[in-house]
Amino acid sequence: MTSKFLRVLLAGAVILTFSALAQTGSAATPSSPAATPASPSSAPATTTAPSTGTKVGTINIQEAIFGTNEGQRDMQALQKKFEPKQAELKSQNDELEALKKQLSTQGDKLNEDAAANLKKQIDGKQKTFDRAVQDAQEDFGTQQQDVATRILQKMAPMIVKYSQDNGFGIIVDTSKPWPQSNVLWWGEAVDITKPVVEAYNTQSGVAAPAASGTAAPKTTTPRAPATTAPKPTTPKSTETPKQ
Repeated sequence: MTSKFLRVLLAGAVILTFSALAQTGSAATPSSPAATPASPSSAPATTTAPSTGTKVGTINIQEAIFGTNEGQRDMQALQKKFEPKQAELKSQNDELEALKKQLSTQGDKLNEDAAANLKKQIDGKQKTFDRAVQDAQEDFGTQQQDVATRILQKMAPMIVKYSQDNGFGIIVDTSKPWPQSNVLWWGEAVDITKPVVEAYNTQSGVAAPAASGTAAPKTTTPRAPATTAPKPTTPKSTETPKQ
């Protein structure tokens, strides 16, 4: 859910950022003697001369942002920041699961009032836990989006420059897979994600984060442990595995 939420917000950030670049390009080409230079703080400092390229290129904006050294560093820091919250949620979950297990194993031995009280206690803790999980996910997603937006604002001019320098007339974002996007297929030869990341790393001067033994974080939101109530085991229907 959060990954989809991030893609929606990121898509909006992409549109706003490149719209600003387009406006800067228009301001760089005065249409009349009365035209005045754009304010340095109104848009990213870049020159966006009209492109004469004809090639179609692709870039995975999401991978580009979180594939940079800066993106990996900041995401690792964000994951570290949320570790106490994850530990807190795990503690709440363990307590909730213990109560559910008690109800499952001792429910038939409890009197009516005791059973009702235990069920009410479980229901209250479940609602509190679910709200805490949702709040944590939304907080994480917001801070993750802040990281993405900040990096994108600095990366956008590089994307424009690289595209112009290499004869691209249009660049398509492939962050969403088909059929969520209109891009059915593309080849590595037209994908500029890697060179843009390399250019960004060179300009930012941020060193690559130390290897942690796990894949670099991208858009993974901390997930709370499962909290489903115990259910009787029933045979699963046979389905053809999805490819």
